[in-house]
Amino acid sequence: MSRAFVFPGQGAQAIGMGKALADAYPAAKAVFDEVDDALGEKLSALIWEGAQEDLTLTQNAQPALMATSLAAMRALEAEGVTIDAASYVAGHSLGEYSALAAAGTFSIADTARLLRARGKAMQDAVPVGVGAMAALLGLDFETATAVALEAAHDQVCQAANDNDPSQVVVSGHKEAVERAVEIAKAKGARRAVLLPVSAPFHCALMQPAAEAMAEALSQVELKTPKVPLVANVRAAEISDPTVIRSLLVEQITGSVRWRESVMWMAEHGVTEIWEIGAGKALSGMIRRISKEVGTLAVGSPEDVKAAALSLNG
Repeated sequence: MSRAFVFPGQGAQAIGMGKALADAYPAAKAVFDEVDDALGEKLSALIWEGAQEDLTLTQNAQPALMATSLAAMRALEAEGVTIDAASYVAGHSLGEYSALAAAGTFSIADTARLLRARGKAMQDAVPVGVGAMAALLGLDFETATAVALEAAHDQVCQAANDNDPSQVVVSGHKEAVERAVEIAKAKGARRAVLLPVSAPFHCALMQPAAEAMAEALSQVELKTPKVPLVANVRAAEISDPTVIRSLLVEQITGSVRWRESVMWMAEHGVTEIWEIGAGKALSGMIRRISKEVGTLAVGSPEDVKAAALSLNG
């Protein structure tokens, strides 16, 4: 059996995530301590005891979700499951950084600082209220892309996330995204709704953030990942650190090709995908993408023990 480890993106954050892992596994607690030290603040206190609206701020949510994913990964290692149990890693948007940290490309401290910078750069790229994102449900990617094109007029409106066969997220100027919602409904979308996000991610409006991340990434060492990354913007495996660096920059303005990434893994022999960290959103998407691929969410000590048992008997 070939498996992949995948790592969630923004939206999965919840107060208290990772606390049970930190209580049960010293190695998981050490991840949160390392992230706190790297950022020079007690992000762990916000994650476990703070206000949801503060955790949801992009610059907090991104390193917090990575810390939770890596804590789950360290807990798995404590139970004898290493990254080598996976044939591939992948992550949804910011989850790509978690995947690369798990595969040894980045240190946890560097990943935390990169994600803090990424979150802040993405938040600052577009003034609040200028951009928006909307989920179009019940339309395939080609139709959603056509909707975005029709809605753009002289503004930005792009298909940002190709999540699964019936869920595409569009991103861009608020007026253009609102037009896309109406056009999508007229084209038979089951639902088309604006998302409660603070910026229009994964579209051309994020170019200032891409430039900021090119600078930040140029100052960090990237090692070859221990297992290949299935990259968001390529939907194919990458191991070359130089290519990974450039794709992480491209990812800021490019589409998250999640549906294609899962299909690529399935076509290359993956029969089981473990979602490492907070929530189960990716598992739901994966089941809608491929009936052949099994899923396992690993976010609690009980999940970790069950996952280790499934692997080691």
